[in-house]
Amino acid sequence: MRGISAYCDTFVICHGSNRRQVRAIAEGVAEDLRAKGVRAVGLEGLDASRWVLIDLGDLLVHVFDEPMRGFYDLESLWSDAPRVDVPGLTSPELRPPRPRAPLHA
Repeated sequence: MRGISAYCDTFVICHGSNRRQVRAIAEGVAEDLRAKGVRAVGLEGLDASRWVLIDLGDLLVHVFDEPMRGFYDLESLWSDAPRVDVPGLTSPELRPPRPRAPLHA
């Protein structure tokens, strides 16, 4: 994202299979960061847990449920940004879901 976006250098994009899992992922990330002395600038969307955004300044963590990740398709929106594979976390099985309309709550 560096050089492409004026508001952050890096996106982390992931998803959970359901809202409970999305909430657990987001809370786990925030908890682990707090334990390391890193406090989020903002945390949005935790109540609904469809799309949780953890703002760490130059780093934004997006945690989606599968329908929302496919619908917003940030990977395509920011397709000119370089992708960084994370060993052990990036695999063909973990690719984003296909774009589709989100289910209403």
